[in-house]
Amino acid sequence: MYEKITLPNGVRIVTEPVPYARSAAVGIWVGTGSRHEKAGENGAAHFIEHMLFKGTKTRSAAALAEEMDAVGGQINAFTTKESTCFYGRVLDTHLPRCTDILCDMFFASRFDETDAAVERGVILEEIGMYEDNPEDLCAERLASAVFRGTPLARPILGKPATLASMDGAWLRAYMDAHYRPDRIVVALAGSYRPSDVEELKARFSVLSPSPSAAGKPGRYTPAVTVKKKAIEQNHLTLAFPGLGFGDEGRFTLQLLSSILGGGMSSRLFQQVREKLGLCYSIYSYGTCHEDTGYFGIYTALGKETERQALETICAAIQTFARQGPTQAELDRARELSKANVLMALESTQSRMSGLGRGELLLGEVLETDEVIARYDAVTCEGVRQMARRLFDFQKASLSAVGRVGCREEYRALLDSR
Repeated sequence: MYEKITLPNGVRIVTEPVPYARSAAVGIWVGTGSRHEKAGENGAAHFIEHMLFKGTKTRSAAALAEEMDAVGGQINAFTTKESTCFYGRVLDTHLPRCTDILCDMFFASRFDETDAAVERGVILEEIGMYEDNPEDLCAERLASAVFRGTPLARPILGKPATLASMDGAWLRAYMDAHYRPDRIVVALAGSYRPSDVEELKARFSVLSPSPSAAGKPGRYTPAVTVKKKAIEQNHLTLAFPGLGFGDEGRFTLQLLSSILGGGMSSRLFQQVREKLGLCYSIYSYGTCHEDTGYFGIYTALGKETERQALETICAAIQTFARQGPTQAELDRARELSKANVLMALESTQSRMSGLGRGELLLGEVLETDEVIARYDAVTCEGVRQMARRLFDFQKASLSAVGRVGCREEYRALLDSR
């Protein structure tokens, strides 16, 4: 069982004891990501994530790393379109130090201008790294196309033009304006003492309450985008409108994805790779945001097998939407998902992530028994109905990177289904 504490200023603290564990994981989750940025602010949340590791008023960047290494701990962070998270995992005896380091970073980072200039260069290299990864580039261009005209279309890392104007003082001001108490969830899971919770309450009670501005809505619009790149394989992602992360159908969608393209026994893997040998890699996935999302099918293959593979994938999708899964397929997918849920309970970091993500994005944390019950309630007919709902080729999108054809050719192929 987990406990939720809401401080007077709006900060939420969610905790879950794991009596048999010797470790604890703590995370500071903030409901601020790239979708909350204006066009000229693109990349701010991710830049701030980097800056919090560059030193505080009392610790240098090297000291932060050395202190965590000295106790065998791990500390890290990530930024998404919806949120930013700073987290650490240590032995329970070192939890007070981990909390102190994370809070020092969160409340007292220096935002030195020299550090900002250095880190801007690091982020530009990070952007270049993703540009060189065709799988990532394919996904990024897809999001930019299908969410065009909304903040969800912007890259998490930002763009060179927007990053150029961000100095240390500007980033500090942006953090002060957007990292507000009502957007903050502190998650703690594992072995801890009541004093550890009291310390978190004291640390985050100092924030002054103030309401956060509402974000702009996202929307999916069908699109085809192509990027010519001199690489050996063509990378393709076929997409359809998906679900928001609070949609009650998300458990059905997860099982659908597992059956269709979730592993070596999935339909697409068996048909496109194993039977026809048209590709090496193929899988499906759902990308969910607060108010929209998309369901994607990714593959990488040679130009000579591209059209046959796309036609095979489209035909498999249409057959699946008409007939639905077999009971055996559903049972395999269900057991896989339930196993993933139950095995994650063995990790204090996974438990912490579930607490933080659930409270921040959904406003609730489902107990394990309820999650299992949701999976058990999914039926073959429910999966078939979900497939019929999703796979409307009039709303299909495609992102292609490599030695690809023109946009009109791909659009014509999708329109012909």
